[in-house]
Amino acid sequence: MKKETGINFFEKYLTVWVILCMIGGTLIGKYIPQIPTALGKLEYANISMPIAVLIWLIIYPMMLKIDFKSIVGATKNVKGLTITTSMNWLIKPFTMYAIAVLFLKGVFGGLIPTELADEYITGAVLLGAAPCTAMVFVWSKLTKGDTAYTLVQVAVNDLILLVAFVPIVGFLLGVSNVTVPYATLFLSVVLFVVTPLVAAWVTRKSVVAHKGLDYLENTFIKKFDKSTMTGLLLTLIIIFSFQGDKLLTNPMDIALIAVPLTIQTFLIFIIAYLWAKKWGMPHEIASPGAMIGASNFFELAVAVAIALFGINSGVTLATVVGLLVEVPVMLILVKISNSTRKYFKAKEATV
Repeated sequence: MKKETGINFFEKYLTVWVILCMIGGTLIGKYIPQIPTALGKLEYANISMPIAVLIWLIIYPMMLKIDFKSIVGATKNVKGLTITTSMNWLIKPFTMYAIAVLFLKGVFGGLIPTELADEYITGAVLLGAAPCTAMVFVWSKLTKGDTAYTLVQVAVNDLILLVAFVPIVGFLLGVSNVTVPYATLFLSVVLFVVTPLVAAWVTRKSVVAHKGLDYLENTFIKKFDKSTMTGLLLTLIIIFSFQGDKLLTNPMDIALIAVPLTIQTFLIFIIAYLWAKKWGMPHEIASPGAMIGASNFFELAVAVAIALFGINSGVTLATVVGLLVEVPVMLILVKISNSTRKYFKAKEATV
């Protein structure tokens, strides 16, 4: 049974480990603040270097599995790229704004002061305009996605992000002074995509040249089997040790902010996933493509919120709640994706 599903004991109960790490990180931040204080000093351009190393540990093993010749072929799948780019830039930011306004100023209008609701909406928009860069590789792995194609989708979205993030956020929020810490953006792409990609390419060439492809695929890569999930859990502990105090001091607002963010995540995934099925995409492409839109580049959203509005603002709190919501909800979507794999065409199908 275990071999058929490809899910080991650790991955089967990943949701439990994630929740425990989130709680553990929050408690560390509250009762042992010296730890996040020390780690916080290891930061450049609003990016924590310890977190960058752990995310690199998450992504590098998945990059190792890429046959780099397949990247060229992946770029030819225009339908898949059309879906993910359309969802991320023509639909997602606008549904996020609409859902946030509906709930934070409408449904929950009597529970949140107007000015604070505006700040929360701003944070939601920052999340909605920043599709995932790093964590999507984890979701791709858990749904047995095509890693090469996932890489292409991420790369295309990162290029669009460079030019589309500012005007979309400015348009939705009605402000013209939106500034993006481009150092954060470029450094994130270099650390989370370029560096592990180049390292994996060099490693593959070296290992294959000295010990052959069979050794690489059946022995060398398996040495990193647990590093991805270990990196994910350690990353959560560190992040929540930084932000846990905000979560503990604003429980009601966190619950209210989480509602539209959760609805948005499910909505975007469902639209992209069904669109991919309608167009005959194989599951290996449809699943990570939908995951990219559903998840967010929270590192960028938090950095922009802090840079523009301050670390104690409602905007920053909303982006942090985005992280709180994302991992558990994405794990639910992973389970939905895996359970509906049988309804998609085989990978060999014409797309």
